[in-house]
Amino acid sequence: MIKGLRTVIYPVTDLARGKEWYSRVLGHEPYFDQPYYVGYSVGGFELGLIPDGTPGAEGSIVYWGVTDAEQEMARLLTLDAKLHEKVKDVGEGIKVGAVADPFGNIFGIIENPRFKIQDAS
Repeated sequence: MIKGLRTVIYPVTDLARGKEWYSRVLGHEPYFDQPYYVGYSVGGFELGLIPDGTPGAEGSIVYWGVTDAEQEMARLLTLDAKLHEKVKDVGEGIKVGAVADPFGNIFGIIENPRFKIQDAS
């Protein structure tokens, strides 16, 4: 079951430069800062930067929260979605995956036990 918007991921070609720019734009430092991922809490949601992927309009992915990523992925595939990215654990129990909808849009899912809906204000 889709629970709501959770995370937007932007790929950047230079993570340090991306972190500097988004810190200025958002007015605060990231809450999570590793060589493989930089995460900002923005109004109860997350903006994430990754050092791989292709920047641009087709590079960003919006992730919708789910309780069980594997189960939701299986359900989406029965609804004529095409696998874009298998579900994978990205650390600390957070799992992400993505499908392409029948129109070619990328639809990401995220199982994030750290996300607290009460923080989304």
